[in-house]
Amino acid sequence: MNTEKVISYITNWLLDYAKKANVKGFVIGISGGIDSAVTSTLAAKTGLKVICLELPIFQDIKQVNRAKNHINFLKTNFINVNSIQVDLTPTFKTFIESVNSNQNDELDKLALANTRSRLRMLTLYYYAQINHCLVVGTGNKIEDFGIGFFTKYGDGGVDLSPIADLTKSEVYQIGKYLNIIEAILNAPPTDGLFGDERTDQDQIGASYPELEWAMSFLENKTIKKNLTQRETEVLSIFSKLNQTNQHKINPIPVCLIPSEIK
Repeated sequence: MNTEKVISYITNWLLDYAKKANVKGFVIGISGGIDSAVTSTLAAKTGLKVICLELPIFQDIKQVNRAKNHINFLKTNFINVNSIQVDLTPTFKTFIESVNSNQNDELDKLALANTRSRLRMLTLYYYAQINHCLVVGTGNKIEDFGIGFFTKYGDGGVDLSPIADLTKSEVYQIGKYLNIIEAILNAPPTDGLFGDERTDQDQIGASYPELEWAMSFLENKTIKKNLTQRETEVLSIFSKLNQTNQHKINPIPVCLIPSEIK
């Protein structure tokens, strides 16, 4: 990958999209992870207004600190970057009480994790609308089109996705080129939706490099005999998640009524 050219291409794409949409800039949630760090830096390079939102909900302090440090990095290097912190923990607690959540149930825990993401989406769109901005997505290719590892109408609810054609490895490559802080480059990827230290790999059962291999293997219809036990496991994980999450990966199905009966 020609990192410098890819950075320039994405930056120009963002700038062109914003101008055509007649908006003032971008709103983006900063999690303390590599995807939001790279995406926000690319947005900042457009020279348009960038509003970074930090939206903790019972957040691990290490994630909070990485997010704050990245925002400080952006503000030091770009005069067009502002930030807002909105603690959504009280709102989340009220929601839990309102729905009478049973937090000992595994399905309930997963639903609440996704609710965190959806509360953040609501907040991002609130600030985007009052500032005449667009909400920028931070999903990469593996998450968005490989295994559907995002929350529908949560972090999947965005106006545009500048890094969704890049694998996680490529995002890291760009992050290093952009001098993203070491703490973020070295942190294990996590969605931070469960209020603990579980990583993406803990949830998925495979690392991003393994998932990238599986996606490439299946896309290219690679013929390889004698797969290792781990390769077989990873292909199974990828294929199962890809199939299960087609409702997120594909556009919403529309029931088209035949003209002769309308």
